[in-house]
Amino acid sequence: MNYEIVRKKMVQEQIQNPASADRQPVRDRRVIDAMLKIPRHIFVQEAFAMQAYNDTSLPIGEKQTISQPYIVAVMTEMLELSGGEKVLEIGTGSGYQTALLATLADRVCTLERIRPLALRARKCLDSLKLFNVMLRINETDNSPIGWAEEAPFDAIIVTAGAPEVPSILANQLATGGRLVIPVGSESEQRLLKIVKLDDGTLETSTTTPCRFVPLIGKQGW
Repeated sequence: MNYEIVRKKMVQEQIQNPASADRQPVRDRRVIDAMLKIPRHIFVQEAFAMQAYNDTSLPIGEKQTISQPYIVAVMTEMLELSGGEKVLEIGTGSGYQTALLATLADRVCTLERIRPLALRARKCLDSLKLFNVMLRINETDNSPIGWAEEAPFDAIIVTAGAPEVPSILANQLATGGRLVIPVGSESEQRLLKIVKLDDGTLETSTTTPCRFVPLIGKQGW
């Protein structure tokens, strides 16, 4: 399979020009270019490599998944990255979202609680020479969410569904920072975008329906 061709088709048909009426096209040129560049197939198990550019989520082991490309693109666009930001990612997973963030931002701090996934993701990131990523493994389910020592962050992305917006993460946002997180029940959520205004208040907007694995830990499930 020519992965470059199918990757380009994925971006054109799923990201830039989605056929579904309930999907808004992704317009951010930097996000589009990053998705054209990053080889999604290296972040899935070998048995699923030929499905990596399909319009679907895929299992990555340990009862976890890699999100469908459209959701990844939408969440990344919502962060409004221009290149100089420090970004926090909650849930490294396969490392695919991490790779996009590392391409679009100055520094990425990413947290993963499942060691085998974290180690596999680190190998993929290193193979792409994305050395601006700090990856921490946090295997304790009741640990506080976030990375207080590295805060504040210009952008925070959460790749697991939460029952509410964790105040811990809102507190770790820089002024003007953006937090993107799926919020709802354990089986269905909507993407929220939270912006910290100059006076410290939070402005919230709701967008795309989605379905993520549950966020584990304090202020999660």
